[in-house]
Amino acid sequence: MRDIDIKNSNLLLKYLDYRGIVTDLLCTNQDINKLAREEIYNLLEYPPDEQLGDLALPCFKLSKILRKAPHVIAQELQESLPASPYLEPPKATGPYLNFRFNPERLAKEVLVSILVNREGYGARPPKGQKIVIDFSAPNIAKPFHVGHLSSTVIGNSLYKIFSFLGYDCVGINHLGDWGTQFGKLITAYKKWGSQSAVEEGLIKELMRLYVKFHEEAEKEPALEEEAREWFNRIENGDQEALALWKWFKEISLEEFQKVYDLLEIKFDSMAGESFYNDQLPAVVEELKAKGLLKESEGALIVDLEQYEMPPCLILKKDGSSLYATRDIAAALYRKRTYDFTKALYVTGIAQSLHFRQWFKVIELMGYEWAKDLVHVPFGWVNLEGEKLSTRKGKVVLLEELLKTAIQKTLEIINEKNPNLENKEEVARVVGVGAVVFGALSVNRIKDVTFSWEEALNFDGETGPYLQYTHARACSILRKVAFEPEEHLDFDPKVLTDQAALKVIKTLYLFPERIMAAAAEYEPSLISRYLIDLAQEFNRFYHDCPVLVEEQTLQKARLVLVYAVKTTLAVGLSLLGIKAPERM
Repeated sequence: MRDIDIKNSNLLLKYLDYRGIVTDLLCTNQDINKLAREEIYNLLEYPPDEQLGDLALPCFKLSKILRKAPHVIAQELQESLPASPYLEPPKATGPYLNFRFNPERLAKEVLVSILVNREGYGARPPKGQKIVIDFSAPNIAKPFHVGHLSSTVIGNSLYKIFSFLGYDCVGINHLGDWGTQFGKLITAYKKWGSQSAVEEGLIKELMRLYVKFHEEAEKEPALEEEAREWFNRIENGDQEALALWKWFKEISLEEFQKVYDLLEIKFDSMAGESFYNDQLPAVVEELKAKGLLKESEGALIVDLEQYEMPPCLILKKDGSSLYATRDIAAALYRKRTYDFTKALYVTGIAQSLHFRQWFKVIELMGYEWAKDLVHVPFGWVNLEGEKLSTRKGKVVLLEELLKTAIQKTLEIINEKNPNLENKEEVARVVGVGAVVFGALSVNRIKDVTFSWEEALNFDGETGPYLQYTHARACSILRKVAFEPEEHLDFDPKVLTDQAALKVIKTLYLFPERIMAAAAEYEPSLISRYLIDLAQEFNRFYHDCPVLVEEQTLQKARLVLVYAVKTTLAVGLSLLGIKAPERM
């Protein structure tokens, strides 16, 4: 997909909005005009049975206002509404007033919009507003495992979606590079590790030491205190402790980058928790000055009992900071630095209380922008029914999963299309795409049980299925050396058969689905949409030959193929997945 500079292009960036058209039509009725336009707009819905129509107005709510039975209102509206060139005459069915789009007008408007906007179809012009997205955030000195996949790919997709909709996005990888776990790791290294073993085993050796610490600490609880002492030494600037911390961090960052390179994910900031250390005293002082801090068993807290939450712990009794302290400092810094419209935090649902607590603290500090802080949670990832646990070594490394998917794809290519050009690159794109789509194909809040079989399944409603459909469309267009600007005069009347119309109606919904995905922070809405589009297109392709002798029909059907190819590529790119032109 070629890059388009949306900010400096002459793209239309205007799309047919049938909900708006129907709303304007309904507003011509004096009785309905008593409602706000937005209220009418939101009443409209897509009928579950397409035989009824393309858009429907349920009249139940109007019944209370107009004091008439819903079916009577629907009938009266059917008889009184003026004609529209975009719509066929409405039809009342019981308490619903159903509208059907004018098929010729629909085909022309949607397909011309795609021909002109191309890869900008569905985009919006710049808004001059910033959205900060905090995502991925693996812990230093721990393996980058499949449990981090959701945050990484959901955050990356939201970054792309909001950028596409005209927002200036800032992607932040808030690395877990501070905390007691480093005291645990140093303790384990001093007792059971060596420089040569770490240099040879890298992240796997650090993981072995971390697991070893927790196994031994169960038998010898005093190790926990030793770990806390080592972390205190890090916080107090002890040279040996800091040197080990930096070494472990460098090893981890190199390992993490391998995964980010495979996923082709970049960040605008890699400022981890340690970046905010020098800002913590100011946070504590501000909380004190505003009368929010209380002492509790030697620790400093913000009491949130009246908000039905446990206290937010700010400093431990030994003076050490906590996640909340660093998150508050980070939020204050980001507001000063980026002046964001919204700040999204893509983390697991298990951290929901943590975010509610410190969001409330920001609000109590008097910052009205606390309302712009949004936790975007996702469900648990289980490993064959058991919770993933770094402490117990129960993880699947993300790099291993991605490389296995790539290798499996290459084996399939060698079997089915051994002469494919750049097959190693195609295998990487398809293998990685399969893993990413798998993570983004379900509602983000849903719990996921990881299995190798499921992760590497390329059949059915998968990323490779979408990529193959895109490649098939590209193949058709290559045969005629298709150029969009040469097909603007296509005849929409020849695309009003059922198979073509279903594809066009699905294409029409794309901008709306992107907006919904942004509003709900839910990339799976785009995943589901793309599957629907590919299925409708494949039915069309099966029923309607494209390269026919009749030139008017061929030209129109080629436009439809181009529109599907373009929309699939855009949709996949919003998920962080590439669309190869050959497979």
